[in-house]
Amino acid sequence: MDARQLANGGRAGAAVARDVAELITEVLGGRDARVEPGDGWAHTRFTTGDQGVPLGVDVVADTRRPPAGIAFLLPGGGLDFDANFFTPRARNLAHHLRAAGQLVVGISPREDLASAADITADRGLAAHARDARSVIDAVTGVLPLPHQFVGHSAGAVLALDLASTDTSHRLRRVVALDTTGPYTGDLAVRAAQSRTALQGLIDRGAYVNDPGLKGLLGRAVADPGGASAAPWPPDPAARFTNAGLAHFALIRTNHLPGLTNWIYRQGFSAGTYAFGASPAEDRFALAHTPLEVWAEATGALGSGLVPNALLRDLMSVWAADGTGYAIDWARIRAEVVWVNMELGRGDHPRGAELIRAGGNDRVGFRVVAGYGHGDPVWGTTAAADVWPLLTPA
Repeated sequence: MDARQLANGGRAGAAVARDVAELITEVLGGRDARVEPGDGWAHTRFTTGDQGVPLGVDVVADTRRPPAGIAFLLPGGGLDFDANFFTPRARNLAHHLRAAGQLVVGISPREDLASAADITADRGLAAHARDARSVIDAVTGVLPLPHQFVGHSAGAVLALDLASTDTSHRLRRVVALDTTGPYTGDLAVRAAQSRTALQGLIDRGAYVNDPGLKGLLGRAVADPGGASAAPWPPDPAARFTNAGLAHFALIRTNHLPGLTNWIYRQGFSAGTYAFGASPAEDRFALAHTPLEVWAEATGALGSGLVPNALLRDLMSVWAADGTGYAIDWARIRAEVVWVNMELGRGDHPRGAELIRAGGNDRVGFRVVAGYGHGDPVWGTTAAADVWPLLTPA
């Protein structure tokens, strides 16, 4: 089957969707394929790779019409396709792209199916790019349709990096959702400092970071009033409740300790948090993404682990001081749709400016007010406020 057969074969949509998924599974040497049928769509999940930890690949195809193009979806750090783009099941970004005529192909990083012992010092951006490229080249080799890269957070950096080395005339668009190009000023210095600290961890044999969101959200839903292990800021002798800690971590992420939490202008999720007279009296609310949806997304994760080498390379991109990993912004020739969240990664347009300076005038950068880092994929109003910005006519 090729693109002409897809467009002109006259076959029933369900048969086309099945054949496309089977073709991709076959060309990638897929194993353990599972098919989930839906109303007007079919989702196929399989693993690929002949050595070590495999890659997870997801294909979401429309069963009513053949695809006009392919959208390769690249999850953020610690996430996989299922959590990042296919939650909630009935209303998600993958379905939005499918409804816009795209065959959706999700590429989850190897660490999603890995244990901490499986992750090594070489799992940086270059390794992620090689893995993604192996899937992209195989799929576009048998389905030569126009395609685009859609990434969120670290996945958006990966999408931009892939675009900088992609010379195919079929690459039409790069969608970068809430990420950063190079910082300037003090933030660039801070990125360089974080890179040095992460390299120090790697040199000492610490190759992995566990953000712990899966357990944090699970406890908040299962036992919201229970005492967490985290000290309560007004009185460190007391402890957050499980629900309080989850909301604080989501809303005020940049207040948390760690080498990377400072990159958020506020946090993962927009909302409000006010301390009370005791932890049980704290008042908090999420503005766009219900806690249950956060728990559903994190519950869909595999390991939830992030390689320190990936974090180091991201910091190198953001420091942009000639040390470590770098993206050749001037070589990005496809249309770029860059949409950041005010309370997530904020108003840092330097990457978009560098792409324009390289001669590509098809670059848009905008900031959505009042949204946190995860809200554009999981928020109940994202379909109206954000998703149309990602699929301009």
